[in-house]
Amino acid sequence: MNVESKINNGQEQGVTAWIGYLNQLRISTCIDSLNKEEINFKNATLSINEALSNIHLIIDSGRGGEHGMHGFIAEAAEQGVGKARSQIIGKPISYIWSNDNGMVDLVRDGVGIQQKFSIAAGHYSLDAVRSHLERYPSFLSGGRKYQIPADHYNKIKELLSMSKEQADKMPTESGEFSLRQWKYVYDYFDRGDIKFDDLEPSTLEYKDVQVNRIDQTMMNEKKELKNINDERKEKIYQAGKPSIEEGAKVAAAAALVQGGTAFVLSVAKKRKTGKQIREFTADDWAEIFQATGMDSIKGAIRGIGIYSLTNCIKTPSAVANALMTASFGVAEQTHLFRTGKIKEEEFIENSELLCLDVSVSALASLLGQTIIPIPILGAVIGNTIGTTMYQIVKDNIGGKEQ
Repeated sequence: MNVESKINNGQEQGVTAWIGYLNQLRISTCIDSLNKEEINFKNATLSINEALSNIHLIIDSGRGGEHGMHGFIAEAAEQGVGKARSQIIGKPISYIWSNDNGMVDLVRDGVGIQQKFSIAAGHYSLDAVRSHLERYPSFLSGGRKYQIPADHYNKIKELLSMSKEQADKMPTESGEFSLRQWKYVYDYFDRGDIKFDDLEPSTLEYKDVQVNRIDQTMMNEKKELKNINDERKEKIYQAGKPSIEEGAKVAAAAALVQGGTAFVLSVAKKRKTGKQIREFTADDWAEIFQATGMDSIKGAIRGIGIYSLTNCIKTPSAVANALMTASFGVAEQTHLFRTGKIKEEEFIENSELLCLDVSVSALASLLGQTIIPIPILGAVIGNTIGTTMYQIVKDNIGGKEQ
């Protein structure tokens, strides 16, 4: 029994099974991730639909009256949109809508939130925030937040970033800015009872939660969720495709395994002659490293070849390995034939037997992986048993039967 051949076959089938496992793992991960994205999208859409139903109940009941209805709409919208935006990226956040006139409107992952959507006096909801704090002096304890429209928050932030000299130079014709507003904002936070960090922006702007605008706002949100979902799925799909980077890693790993195997076998072969490792000459090491280098190159070619065959034309990994092994073997026989070391009849017979050998090896690996569904291990065991049985048969029949 050719032990060296068995070891080489084993390492080749091990690498082959590993490449097949990598391919399957990448595809399975891609499919699982795409399925999760679909679930995330459905959950996010459901959150928007539920919020829209609550909003229509508010509108139909006339809750809050003409001037206060948008506040209740904002609360329902914030819960729905906030949940949806976290669900679409697979990181769902708990949003509880109090739906009353109490101290807290929303609870987001344990953080109490009071919403204030007001344009009174052009003070960006700040007057409403202070009125609430005067009524509930302990509100800001425990990390609670005041939430104001996103556009109000951004405007306050912009005003706070300006010096008085900058504010004096800002145009006022558009009505979007005035020195009076700048002074109001600075004086507001100079009092010290409310800090800018006590505020946070809503997911929506003031205009988005008005009765005549909310349906379009929620429709736009659905479209945006769909866009996010499509972008995330495309990234997953691209990440799930075979790549040059992964192919290079496969080639490097295959080179390392086959080169390492060749090194060990070469050293063992020298040891069988009775030499100790310390007695190896420079010529011995040169021979060992030459064999190691050649097998490392063959391993790299085998790895990238199997990776390409299994991913580009969907060849089963065991068959891809058989094709690569047969290609190496027939190439060697071709070289011997061209240099006159073997005759045409020998070239044909050797090539036929070589192809038969690799076919048996591939079949044994496939059967082993099927019977023992453990990645890599099943293929190696199947190949070892199958090729051993095949070798026993070959060794016990005549030349014509072979």
